[in-house]
Amino acid sequence: MTGLRVFHGGSVYTADAAGSFALAVAIGDGRILAVGTDDDILAAYPGAEMIDLGGRTVVPGFIDAHNHYLATGEGLAAIDARYPGVASGEDLAAAVAHEAATTPAGVWISGFGFDHAKFDRWPTRWDLDQATTDHPVAIRHVSGHYLLVNSVALELAGVDDTTADPKGGEFVRDDEGQITGLCLDAAMGIVEPVAVDIGSHGPNFHIEASLDDLVAAVGRAGRAYVAAGITTVCDAQVTKRELAGYREARRRGEWWVRVACMPLSNQLEEYGAIGLAGPFGDDMLWLGPMKFYMDGSLIGGTAVFEEPYGEHGEFYGILYWEPDEMRAMVVEAHRQGWQVGIHTQGDRAIEAVLDAIQAAVEANPRLDPRPRIEHCGLPTPRQLERMAELGVIAINQPNYLHDQGDEFLTRFGDRAHWLQPMRAEIDAGVRFALSSDADVTSFMPLETITNAVLRTTMGGQSIGADQVLTVEEAIRAHTIDAAYSIFAEDRIGSIEPGKQADLTIIDGNPFEVAPAEIRDLPIWMTIIGGEQLYGPGGRDQ
Repeated sequence: MTGLRVFHGGSVYTADAAGSFALAVAIGDGRILAVGTDDDILAAYPGAEMIDLGGRTVVPGFIDAHNHYLATGEGLAAIDARYPGVASGEDLAAAVAHEAATTPAGVWISGFGFDHAKFDRWPTRWDLDQATTDHPVAIRHVSGHYLLVNSVALELAGVDDTTADPKGGEFVRDDEGQITGLCLDAAMGIVEPVAVDIGSHGPNFHIEASLDDLVAAVGRAGRAYVAAGITTVCDAQVTKRELAGYREARRRGEWWVRVACMPLSNQLEEYGAIGLAGPFGDDMLWLGPMKFYMDGSLIGGTAVFEEPYGEHGEFYGILYWEPDEMRAMVVEAHRQGWQVGIHTQGDRAIEAVLDAIQAAVEANPRLDPRPRIEHCGLPTPRQLERMAELGVIAINQPNYLHDQGDEFLTRFGDRAHWLQPMRAEIDAGVRFALSSDADVTSFMPLETITNAVLRTTMGGQSIGADQVLTVEEAIRAHTIDAAYSIFAEDRIGSIEPGKQADLTIIDGNPFEVAPAEIRDLPIWMTIIGGEQLYGPGGRDQ
């Protein structure tokens, strides 16, 4: 037997059906062999390599159920425009000017993470023009649903003040009708050189890149992810561009975590033509649910609600599709055999999506389809009941509550306390998973867990105190429940004999420290399929 090791002298949280705790775990041939007491496991495997945990905590490898893996790797190499490092249009211009000083003229400058809700005014292309007129510039909003470009980029794209808004998107204009450079949702793909034309199927961040650059992005993200304790991600928007990058990265050995891919809905007809639907692949790279978009961004103000929101009721939102269009696509995807995952934030959008899912399962009844609502920002109590009835899984991101919670409290008032209502989901019988939506928020699982347990904003305000999770609930939602959301609970997500040996070892005990301290606990070791990818003597060293 290869890789026979025993981890002992610590605490092992199994995330099995009983929520068991043990003291030791044995692994070999890439699988979990046994879980139990130190005495029992040490006696059963006397020839194993013995690793003393020193009181550390072993949990199942963290699974991020909604994560833009390759895009995160690309973002790690771009300008970091996140708050508080960039807190104004002037800060953004300064960051671009710094990058422009060492970038050859004509080469695109990119960045990620600006958050205009924290600025004193909306940034514009004229801010970026002050930084450079020699380069096209594109800075992505923290939500992933906005893009700010400079005048050079607009000129290259042939976009001017007479350009019409595309279906599912908008060019923001000033009071005089001039395009400001802010491009919302489907308008993003018009102003950047993109590798794939996805039409109005979502925000287009599939920009042109060489295969070498894509592989480098996969490796960059992978090293960061295993250091954070992540063992599996579900990439929530995959086209032929990303899939080619993943396949090539794996071929070259630049492969770190398990990846479930969500093909974007613009490919529905092509997959249908060859009769292919997920799950399809192997344990390291496979096709999972198909991804759809119903409305825009909760953070960016383009989510669609029955009642407009914003400090002055100024946000009406953007629908990518009319309800009957969404219904037709979801019915067809379900007929083909796909699990569906639908980006949906506002209550009006959620209602339309639930109608589509109900129509799909009634038209073609199928055992255990597990439809997903990605984000599920602000469902009504009745919508939670419908989700439970239809077996819909909510894919939540509590980091939103910390990072943008102060703005949510301003925009939504008391309604903000019902955002991401995970306690209500439990009470209604809705199964849910935790995720990061990286690179929109931090990909660190312990940050996500902290924010689910605390529900406090960056400014220290409480947001939905009655919706907090226990530490165990949060860890389960980031492991076994996340595995369930991608039909992988039979092989990953818990520490049980026969399952893949995916382990995350935390230097401390998240069940014993104060909740606010969980995010700061270091990851000591990350193991995937029995191979140590991170930690002392690991592959990353």
